[in-house]
Amino acid sequence: MEKDTNSKTAADCGDENRISPDICGNEGAFAEEDTAKRAEESLRKRFRKKLFSRFAKAITEYNLISEGDKIAVCMSGGKDSFVMAKLFQELKRHNKFPFELVFLVMDPGYSPINRERIEKNAALLNIPVTVFETDIFESVFEIEKSPCYICARMRRGHLYHAAKDLGCNKIALGHHYDDVIETVLMGMLYGGQIQTMMPKLKSANFEGMELIRPMYLIREEHIKQWRDANGLEFLSCACKFTEKAAKNCSDAGKRLKVKELIKRLEAEEGGIEQNIFRSVENVSLKSVIAYKDKQGVKHRFDEDY
Repeated sequence: MEKDTNSKTAADCGDENRISPDICGNEGAFAEEDTAKRAEESLRKRFRKKLFSRFAKAITEYNLISEGDKIAVCMSGGKDSFVMAKLFQELKRHNKFPFELVFLVMDPGYSPINRERIEKNAALLNIPVTVFETDIFESVFEIEKSPCYICARMRRGHLYHAAKDLGCNKIALGHHYDDVIETVLMGMLYGGQIQTMMPKLKSANFEGMELIRPMYLIREEHIKQWRDANGLEFLSCACKFTEKAAKNCSDAGKRLKVKELIKRLEAEEGGIEQNIFRSVENVSLKSVIAYKDKQGVKHRFDEDY
């Protein structure tokens, strides 16, 4: 497709400065009443292999959903959680076994305009959200050390609590393949440890609750393609205190550095991303100096040398 030099395209807009679908959308101007139908149709056809098939594969491969589950699909307002919600709706349409969904939005102190955008997008995409409010942003505002980390922990605790009150036994988060491989490298480079972002976890503090990540095998670039193809605009960062937090929290900067490092290595030699992902599936305990078991007890290679 040739670029019209007199107008902007989706590629010109970037992720942080989105403009209206009639200018940036790959499909041209869209009628709002058709948005949900179009988005759903694209998941069944154009993006079936890239999004829905990988979503279903992760659920099967990691045994993320069981009959009778009630899942709180946690939505932050960004592209990842919105596509996850639509994929869950598509999965429910197939209804191979009974399970329930609640689309849960936590308002940690969003600005009115961001809260409105989340609710408008949910209505636009026919996602019936349940919203609850907290004061997390206010609570972490004065924290000097790692406010982003503390905020994330607090958010997850509130999500578990709200989900359990709604009768759910699982919460679903929208972390994708790129998040996983970035986390592996971040742990090694900045944490001095080898670990990964798990596809599912049992909650240590909320009995009977689990966390699942059904987007585990989905690439971020494909999520962006789906967003742009449907002329959608989502929040990129809804934190009211991003500027202040950026000064005190280096987590975002570290992740960006790792993301760029992986991108550069992949461009130089294909297969790097896949190798990082597979590395934590091929750990040989006889080839490591020490490791921790499930109880956190450390063992050395020479214990039974």
